[in-house]
This record gives sequence, structure tokens and C-alpha cells, in this order.
Amino acid sequence: MNYFLTYTVYVLILSLLMGISTWKLFKKMGYSPSFAFIPFYNYFIILKETKHPKWWAILSYLPIVGPIMMSVFHIYLMKKFGRGLFQHQLLTVILPFIYMATVNYSKDVEIEDENELFLTDEEKNAKKKDSFMGSITFAVVFATIIHVFITQPFGIPTGSMERTLLVGDFLFVNKWSYGYRLPMRPLAIPFLQGTIYDTQKDGNPKNDPKSYVEGIKLPYTRLLQFNKPQRHDVVVFNYPQDSVHVAIDRKDPYVKRCVAVAGDTFEMRAGRLFVNNKPETILGDQELQHSYTVNTGAQLDIPGLYNTYGFLPVREYQTDKGFTYVFQGLTDQTAKEIKTLPNVIDMSENIYPKDSATISYKLNADKTAFTKSVDTTQSIFPINKPWNQDWYGPLRIPKKGDVVAINKETLPMYQWIISEYEHNSLENKNGKIFINGKEANQYTIQQDYYMMVGDNRDASLDARFFGFVPEENIVGKPMFTWMSLQGAFSDASSSYQAPFKIRWERMFKATNTGEANKTSYWWIAAMILVLFFGWDYFMKLFRKKKTEDD
Repeated sequence: MNYFLTYTVYVLILSLLMGISTWKLFKKMGYSPSFAFIPFYNYFIILKETKHPKWWAILSYLPIVGPIMMSVFHIYLMKKFGRGLFQHQLLTVILPFIYMATVNYSKDVEIEDENELFLTDEEKNAKKKDSFMGSITFAVVFATIIHVFITQPFGIPTGSMERTLLVGDFLFVNKWSYGYRLPMRPLAIPFLQGTIYDTQKDGNPKNDPKSYVEGIKLPYTRLLQFNKPQRHDVVVFNYPQDSVHVAIDRKDPYVKRCVAVAGDTFEMRAGRLFVNNKPETILGDQELQHSYTVNTGAQLDIPGLYNTYGFLPVREYQTDKGFTYVFQGLTDQTAKEIKTLPNVIDMSENIYPKDSATISYKLNADKTAFTKSVDTTQSIFPINKPWNQDWYGPLRIPKKGDVVAINKETLPMYQWIISEYEHNSLENKNGKIFINGKEANQYTIQQDYYMMVGDNRDASLDARFFGFVPEENIVGKPMFTWMSLQGAFSDASSSYQAPFKIRWERMFKATNTGEANKTSYWWIAAMILVLFFGWDYFMKLFRKKKTEDD
């Protein structure tokens, strides 16, 4: 069942409930009872009779926005029949069709006289408050429409895209870059991604209250897809292996660079990236970055280094010879300059040995040395390969229509695609693989996949760890940085905290051009603000003059 057929079924169910619970009220307003059952037109009549803008009716069945507007329209209808007290409004919102049905089928319900001449001062004040609350509600609805259907704000909390996107950058994401992905959970709280708040219950995020209704869902559909992610695009997508949220569009949002598209072959050699056996192309806003260990005879001036280069060490510990620092995200030039500092004894690039598992280092209890261990939380993808983040692949990115062999060796690479991303049942019984109940030794890929990797390769949880990113998880492209706050996010990997300041030079600059010197669009933002407040001021003067003339 496709998206629009499912959506139509939901609309018809809601319209049926609306008609059953209000048809007598429509009759009392002078309309045919059947009009209460007609989608959109039923709310058009309510808005007409309650003297509100009739075009609002087109918002009544939109995903996420619709439930808000329906509640508002239901309250308008109940006020029309004298149910305007707070408890009436609360019941209308919480139990809409049940409460409206009790009013609809009551014998004494009548239209309330709304003649301004007979209103008391208390009723007039209440009407002004309702008008104010209506303005606030519509402002929230307008912001929700922008958030859901056009662009979404997104913050950068980690340094995986450093040099291109900094920690504390706040972006607007264009949801139409690769075609608009229609909402899959239409009943949800606006502006919240996956959960309402972190309860920290049992340490399990699955127990946190969801911001959406899981039971009401629509299938994946994308409109007007004229473009697909290309190599070098900075892309926002939903984390594929999010185990907390089943809904694709409610999984955590990530931002990385698309380094390889469907059909490409991806590889890391000694920390250097290759696509189709060729070294990656470095764009103007990118810089190659690597992790280094620095041994010094005395402590480094960390605040001074941060002011000069904009980075902090992720680890520091004292040794019998001095101090050891581990840095991530050093460019060749900054590494060269740090090496020349007078208290630096030696410096080496951190590269995992070839054909070794991903490893981590934990500080001993006495804090004198580090112990090497396998990092199971950062297992490389796929788990049966002897790869690590510096020596990875070659790995071919699946393309729609590819027929891939399915066996014990290849299953770890394709099992998420088969069972999670393309929604098939998958079983492994006695060495035999069954897809949708049938034994299989091959599988046809149903959508394109992408390799998303951070620019700061040694500090990035990316596709080398969580695997391919399905096309259905793609959200869009970042458009521009609207705010940049240094020190906005604390870095758990570092014992240092960057000082707080506003990075004015980064604000309102495009993020996806690939150019070193990006154009600033602050003047457009200023013009929009002037037009908005200027228009509001003009309309107030116009209304005041019209009132005086009347």
C-alpha cells in the first residue's frame, strides 16, 4: 500500500469520525448533515461560521500540522455551541470525537448568540484572550510547517566535520535537496525529533517517552527527486542503526560528507581515502586531518594552542619523561608547526596496524599507563572483516538492482539491508539462509546506498562503523550556518572546555559550496527581518486608520 493510498485511508477514517460526532451540529448551522463527512470542506464550513480565515481548512489533514489545526477548529466549533470554558476546551483536545459526539447528540445544544452588543466586559476580555492565543497558535503552526515541509535547524555537537563544520555551528537543512521525503509518523509533537525528554530510566533510552505515535505510520515516499547525493556533498541523514527508534524519520540526525555513491568502491589506506582506486579530491573547504601523539618535556600551553589553531587534545597524561598528548584533527601544516615547539620531544601519526581489529586504550587505575583492548562499541563494519578505520576495504557500495551473493561470508555485510532497510524477514537456520521464508543464495538490492564519512576521519563515528546509509534515510543538504557558538557543546572526549564566544565570521555563510572562502548572506537575513517587522508595522497602521475611518 503506497503512501498516498495509506494517507487517504487515514483522512477518510478521520472524516468519518468527524461526521459521526458533528452531523447534527452542521444541521443546526443550516447545512446538510452530509457536509460533516466531507474532508476539508467540513472544516471550511466551521471556519466560515466562526469567522476565521477559510483557507486554514487546507491545513486540517497535513501530517503533524493537521492534528494541531484540527484541535483548534474543534474548539471553534464547540465555542459556537456554547462550550467555551477551559474544561470544555481541554476535553475537546484530549477526547475530540468523543466529547463532540456528546455535544452533538445532546438535546439542548443550541448556537450561542455572538452579538457583540450583548457581550459583557468579562466576555469581551475573554474574546481578546482567545484572539491572542489564536495568534500564538497560528505562529506555532506556521513555524511547524516550515520545520516539517521546508527546512529544519540542526546543531553540530561533535568535531567529526571539523574545518568544514565546527562544533557549535547551527545550520538550516534544505529538505528538498534530494526530493522531499514525506513524513512517516504523521501524529507527532512539533519540533521534537525522537523523544520528549531523557528519563535516564534503567539507562535504557528505549524507555524514554516518544515524541510521536508509533502505531500511526505511513510508508517511505519521496517527491520531486531530481537529484541524488553526489560525491563531496555534505549530507544530513538519519542514523541507520538507531536501535531506539523504528521510524526512519525519527532516528537521530547525523551530518557527514558523502565520499562514495552507489556502485563506487571505497577504501582507506593508512588513513588516506580512496574511491574507485583513486585518491580523494580535496575541496577548498576541506583539509586532510590526522591523529597524532605528542611527547613533551613540559606541559603545553593548551589555551594558547586553542586560540591559535582552534583545537584541543583529546587526552593528556603525565609520564616519567614529561607529558603525552593525543590530538585529533591536525592538518599537515599544524602538525609541522607543533613539532617545532621547544618543549616537544617527538611526534608521530596514529595509524592502526593493517588487518587489526578496532582497538581502544583505557587508563589504568593508578593512571600511569594505558591498556589496549578491543572496542566492541565501535566495531568496524562488517564485523567479520579484519579492517579498522585506517585500513578499510575495498568495499563496493550497493546499488539498486545489484544482485549480491548471500552466504555465511557475505551475510554480515547485507543482513541490515535485507532485514532492516528493505524490510524483509531474514533467518539463518542450520547454515541455510531464508529470506521471507524461502531459502536464498542471492538477493536483489532495492535502493541505492551511500558511504558517509566525516572530514575529521580520526574523530568520526561514520559509515566505517555503522555501514551503508540507505537512500530512504537521507534528509537533505545543509544550506547555511545561521549561528556559530564556540563552547556551546561540551566534548566528552577532552578534559578541556573551549571558551564561549560567538563566531560572527561564520554566520549566514553557505555550507555546501566546497569553496574555501564562502559567501555570506547576512544581508538577505537582515532584509527578511526588515520586511517582516516593516510589514507588521505597516499593517498595524493600516488597521488603526481603517478603525478610525469607520
